[in-house]
Amino acid sequence: MSAKPDRTKIAADNRRARYDYALGETFEAGIMLAGTEVKSLRTGKATIAESYASVERSGEVFLINATIPEYLQGNRFNHEPKRRRKLLLHAREIARIAQGVEREGMTIVPLKIYFNDQGRAKIEIALAKGKKLHDKRETERARDWNREKSRLLKNG
Repeated sequence: MSAKPDRTKIAADNRRARYDYALGETFEAGIMLAGTEVKSLRTGKATIAESYASVERSGEVFLINATIPEYLQGNRFNHEPKRRRKLLLHAREIARIAQGVEREGMTIVPLKIYFNDQGRAKIEIALAKGKKLHDKRETERARDWNREKSRLLKNG
């Protein structure tokens, strides 16, 4: 049996998250978006590098500080670029995330925004713990060593 081709289109990627955080459990969530936000996301100019998510007292999760630029043809119906966006998760997932944040002192980090096979905008978030400077150096050292090792094996 052949594997299905991956038809997801990545709209925004947070590559820095893997460097700054030790990632734990990941979740896939839907995002409540306005019409012009969806059209703007499809152009691929959104940024989630300095954004995060938080669990409110009401039991809802919101994406904060993510920038989805205004849609050029949106005229007066355009959205606010840095508004808070509600994330759609199951109650069990929200409880697990809230527990990680409250008890273990973790952060909710967005990893990527993408469109799934049905064309719906989804966000991948992870519970993460911030790395210290020495942890970041260790990660960089390991990455450099793996790169050098593969270069030696290829040439040797």
